[in-house]
Amino acid sequence: MTARHLRGALLLAAAVPLAAATAAAALKASHFKLYADRHRIEITARPRPGCPYCHGKGGWWTGGAFPEMEACGCWSDRRELRIRLVPIPSWRDEPPF
Repeated sequence: MTARHLRGALLLAAAVPLAAATAAAALKASHFKLYADRHRIEITARPRPGCPYCHGKGGWWTGGAFPEMEACGCWSDRRELRIRLVPIPSWRDEPPF
């Protein structure tokens, strides 16, 4: 391996963790949650702390005989992204997905 290839490999090895840290900071600032494992990468919305309606709690309880949680639009109307990487293995007695 030449010095030029070695330098490029070292720069690439240093750039990947920096890019991951930058992406995580950007997602946190924009009120998204990042989850990653070997099966999937998932980016979902979180409630905004400064929301005037839910005050960062994500919703409110509706009254009545059967109270339910109503989600606030500050996070529930936003899209989520899931990227499937490796299929989850099935049990022996179950068919594959």
